[in-house]
Formats: sequence, structure tokens, C-alpha cells
Amino acid sequence: MGHIGRAKLAMALLLLAWIGLEERRCSGAVVQFIFGDSLSDVGNNNYLTRSLARPALPWYGIDFGNGMPSGRFTNGRTIADIVGDTLGLPRPPAFLDPSLDDEAILNKGVNYASGGGGILNQTASLFIQRYSLWKQIELFKGTQDMIRLKIGDEAADRFFKQARYVVAMGSNDYINNFLVPIYPDSWNYNGETFTNYLITTLESQLTVLHSLGVRKMTLFGLGPLGCIPLQRFLASSGQCQESTNKLALMFNSKSKNLLENLSRTLPNVTFKFGDAYSLFQKIIDRPKTYGFTNSSAPCCSTGNIRPAITCTPLSSLCKDRSKYVFWDEYHPTDKANELIANSFVKALNFGKPKKGTN
Repeated sequence: MGHIGRAKLAMALLLLAWIGLEERRCSGAVVQFIFGDSLSDVGNNNYLTRSLARPALPWYGIDFGNGMPSGRFTNGRTIADIVGDTLGLPRPPAFLDPSLDDEAILNKGVNYASGGGGILNQTASLFIQRYSLWKQIELFKGTQDMIRLKIGDEAADRFFKQARYVVAMGSNDYINNFLVPIYPDSWNYNGETFTNYLITTLESQLTVLHSLGVRKMTLFGLGPLGCIPLQRFLASSGQCQESTNKLALMFNSKSKNLLENLSRTLPNVTFKFGDAYSLFQKIIDRPKTYGFTNSSAPCCSTGNIRPAITCTPLSSLCKDRSKYVFWDEYHPTDKANELIANSFVKALNFGKPKKGTN
């Protein structure tokens, strides 16, 4: 090939690269960005090697993919997995996944959720390593910087504004903070003042996210926290702790009001509140109606040695995982997550996102 031929080839390659970049700038791919705790974590905590909350060993993930631990704190899928699948959205990889790069972000989004994470920075400090919501927002800012370098400010603005966002936080702020006497928040607040503290902090966080281009966001409310196996075990009666459930209901009510206020005051937002408390309580109260046989004990346990922070290879499993509401002391099974996720999709009237819509 002569000099002129090589020059033409180089020009053609440059033109193709430019066309590819322009297609990327205008592609309008819709992805998800997920902020949350262990109910939404898909692997971040497994890379936090000093964390005490890591689903890194069997039997986590036994019903997911190849049956090995997937980074999820359950036997199968998370609620966010199932909602996204239903809407035809790609599953976003964990922020700390070594394979995550700008192309993966543009095609799939990012999941920042971290087991033990809370609305408050001090929540679950006993777990040593975890990402609070403030930290996850900080990581999201870094993600935006990366994408802006890749496709430019204008295209990045479109990309982030048309994305879908999930925030699923608050459980740990009660279970691994306010309700544990060694944490100062349990001394300094009562139930209502602590919940107000959470809501005020959450308002600041959602306002920051709006300033970063978040326009379509769903906040998942809390379930009946007083009925998780851990809380039942700590109760002398073995029954649900209604005082804890009242805290969850208070948080849900105040969170819903917050979203309604923000939707009125912030421009161009669609903020929705996902409330599955009532359904989850019905599942717990009448498990057979929903195909379960046990709604009080964890499927994965170490017999009489309770409570256990995580499921381990030394744990024993229930005979039929689809018949248990709870996987471990804290988290629902895949089957329960599916019922909750489907209720979110139905109640919120989610539609599949259209490419390039804002």
C-alpha cells in the first residue's frame, strides 16, 4: 500500500471512530444507578475486605447463576434486580467490580449499594467497612466525571437525566444504629426525633442528587423491620417487635411526604415512593396464602447458635428455599423478593423506559 493509500485508510479509520463517538453521544441508552444497603448490594462489600458484612461464602447465591456467591445477601435476586428485569433495564454492576469501566457504565449503569450502609455516616460502624449514602453519592460524582471525559458535558447531561435511579436505605439506621444501645444515637434521640433526623439528612441527599442530574428516582420504603428473624429472636416472646415496626411505618410516612414536597419544589423531577410494607406484613402474617410455610425463621441458620451475622458453609439450609420468607437473620429469600418487586412495579405503574426520553 502506497503513502496515499495509507493516508486514506487512516482518514477512514478516524472517520469511523468519530462516527462511533457521535453515535455514543446520541445513543440515548437508559440505565440504572442504585444507591442502597445489603438489600440491594450486588458485590461491593465483597471487595471491602475488612467489612464484617460480606456475603462472600456459600450458601449465598445458591439460586443465582452458577450457584456461587454473587455478592448478594440472599440466595438469589434482589428486589432491584427483579424490578429492573421487569422493566427491561440492564443489571448495573457493582461499583467496585474490577471490570467496571466507562463502557460498562454507559451500557449498564452502576450499583453503589453496600451492606451495612445507612443514611447516616455513623450507622453500622461496628461493621468496620461499608459505604453510607453520602459516600455513595460521592462515588456517583466520580462516575459522572469519568463519563463527562468520555462523551462530553452535553451528552453526559442527557445520559444522567434520562437514567433511572433507586434509593433503598434506612433499615440499618434503625437495626444497626438507633436500636443498638452502644451507638450514641440511641441515647440522644427518641423514635420520632431520630426519624426526623433521618428525613432531614435524606432531604439533603436527594437535593444533592437532583443537582447532579437525577430526575427519575424511586425511593423504596422499609418493610416490617420488627418481624425479621433477628428482631424476633431478640424478643422474649419470639413475636414481631411492634415498637420497631412503628419506627418503619413512621419512616415510610415521613419519606413519602418528603418526596411529595420535593416533587413540588424541585424542577423536572419524577420522584416515586415504593411502599411494600402492607404486602410484606400480609406475607408474614399469612404465609400459606402466598405459598410459604415459614415466615419467622431464617432458611440458612446454624441451629441453636443465633443470631448469626451471615450465612456460612457451616450453616444448614431449609429443605425448600422457596417456602421460606427469610433467607438469613436480616434478608428475604429470592421468592419473597420477587413478590415485593412485583408489587412495586404494579403499584407504581412503571413503564418500560423509551430510548432517548428525558
